[in-house]
Amino acid sequence: MSKTRIDRDAILNASRAMATKTKPAPTPSRQPTAAANPDRTDFKRLDLYEQIRIQREAAKTLGVTNPYFIEHQGRASATTRIDGKTVLNFASYDYLGLNGLPEIQDAAIDAIGTYGTSVSGSRPTSGERPFHRELEADLARLYESEAALVFVSGHATNVSTIGELLGSADLVIYDGFSHNSVVTGCKLSGAARKTFKHNDFDDLERILSEQRNQYDHVLIIVEGLYSMDGDLPDLARAIELKERYQAWLMVDEAHSLGVLGKTGKGLFEQQSIDPRKVDIWMGTMSKTLSGCGGYICGKQELIDILKFFASSFMYSVGLSAPLAVAAKASLQVMQQEPWRVEKLQSNGRYFLDHAKQAGLDTGLSAGFCVVPVIVGDSLRAVKLANNLLERGVYAFPITHPAVPMNEARLRFFITAEHSEEQLQQAIDITAEELRKLEAEGFSLLSSLAGQIEAG
Repeated sequence: MSKTRIDRDAILNASRAMATKTKPAPTPSRQPTAAANPDRTDFKRLDLYEQIRIQREAAKTLGVTNPYFIEHQGRASATTRIDGKTVLNFASYDYLGLNGLPEIQDAAIDAIGTYGTSVSGSRPTSGERPFHRELEADLARLYESEAALVFVSGHATNVSTIGELLGSADLVIYDGFSHNSVVTGCKLSGAARKTFKHNDFDDLERILSEQRNQYDHVLIIVEGLYSMDGDLPDLARAIELKERYQAWLMVDEAHSLGVLGKTGKGLFEQQSIDPRKVDIWMGTMSKTLSGCGGYICGKQELIDILKFFASSFMYSVGLSAPLAVAAKASLQVMQQEPWRVEKLQSNGRYFLDHAKQAGLDTGLSAGFCVVPVIVGDSLRAVKLANNLLERGVYAFPITHPAVPMNEARLRFFITAEHSEEQLQQAIDITAEELRKLEAEGFSLLSSLAGQIEAG
C-alpha cells in the first residue's frame, strides 16, 4: 500500500513559511533590557507555545479538526457518546470491561461511605488504611513477590522508582520503544542511559558486554506489552542476560495485566516464566483494574526503599478508598472470570487478522489489546481519525514524537466488550476511508505548498 510520508519538521517549516509570508520583518533593536521587553513574562513567547500555535494554524489551514480533548458523555466502553452521538470506541483501555461493573461500583461506593473520597494525607505521615495493605497483598500474591507498593499515579510510579533507585555510578538500559514515564525516570536518576533496539536482545547483550563492568548497578527495562505497537518481549532471554551480567530486570506491565496469559496474570504467565526471576514488576491500575495509580512488586527490601525514598510516594497523598477498592475488586473479578481474558484475546486475534486481510498496515502487533493502523503521514493520521469519527468510529491518532518519524498511526484499543460485528465495522470503515485519502492524494506537504503559493 503506497503512503505519502512526511515528518514533523516539514509541518513546522511549511507552516512557518505561511506565517512569515504576511509578517513584516523585525526591526533591529538595542540590547534587550527588562524595561524594553515586558513580554519576558508572556507565555505566548515560549517555544513550547509557538509549537502549539504553528500546529493549530496548519490544522486550520487544512481544515483538520483538533483530535485532542474530545468530550465524552458517560462511561466509555465498546461504545461512547460524543456530541450526543453514540460511536464505536477504540480509544479507551478498559480491557476486560470491568469499569462500571455493578459489583465494583458498589464496592467503591461502600468504601466512600466508610473512608470518604480521600485519605487526606500521605501514608507515612497520616497513616494507612486497611484497603492499602489488602490491595498490596493481592498484587504481591499475583506476582509471587514478597511485597508490593501502590502509588497514586502510574506515570509517577516509573519516574519515582527508577529515579530514586539509581544514581550517577549506575547504568540503565531500556528498550527504544519504552514509555515516556520510563525515559523520564531514567533522566531523573542521573544514571548513564542507553537504549537498545526495540526487542533486539542481541543489541542489549552487546551493550552489556561492552559497558557492564564500568558501572556499579545496572537496570534493564522492558514492557510486558508495548503500548504503541502491541508486541511482546522475549522475557526468558531478558532474564538470561540480566542473570549473566548481574543486572536488575524491570518489567512494565501497564498494558499486559489482564491481557496476557490464560488467566490474565501477564507476561510471565503468557511465556510460562517464574515471576520471581524478575526483580521489579511494575503496573498500572487504570487499565484492567478500572481505577487509577500504579504499583511495584518485588523483594521486601526494594519495597522498603521505595516507602522511604520514592518521592511520589513519600510526598503524595495516599491512594483514595474508591480507587484502591475498585482495583482490588477488579483483580478479584479478573481471577474469578477468566472468560473475560479469553474473549479479549479472541477479539484481538480477530481484529488483527481481518485488518491484515483488508490491507491495513498493523505493524508489529501480536493481536492482543493494542493494534495500530500505520499510515505514515502525521496529518493523514489526524485526517483519517476525523473521517472515521464522522462515520461513527472513534480511534485516536498517534504522531511523532510519541512514535518514530513517519510512523504515525491510528491506535485501536481492543476490549472484551467489543463484538465481532463492531470490530469488522471499524476495519471496513478504516480501510475505506484510508483508500479515499490515498485516491485523493492527501499529502500535508502538497496541501501546505498550495496554500503558500495561493497566499
